[in-house]
Amino acid sequence: MQKTMNLNVRIGGNLGDFVMKNVGDSGDYDNVSEYVRDLIRQDKSRQEEIAYTRLKAELQQAFSAPESDYTELSAKDVIARNATV
Repeated sequence: MQKTMNLNVRIGGNLGDFVMKNVGDSGDYDNVSEYVRDLIRQDKSRQEEIAYTRLKAELQQAFSAPESDYTELSAKDVIARNATV
């Protein structure tokens, strides 16, 4: 079951003005909560994309290596190696 989190954030000055331009009749969002939820979703997506890109680069490097570079590893070795990452 998902828990609901309540956030209280104070924003003033230029940031407050910027938020208000994006909310209500003049903006893309009906309210500040909707805007913040969308920002969080975008940040989550960005972080997932970064992780995917990093994994893809590692796999491309691994698959392009000559077979002589490969070493046999047990599952225990892999787990131990990844525990330090």
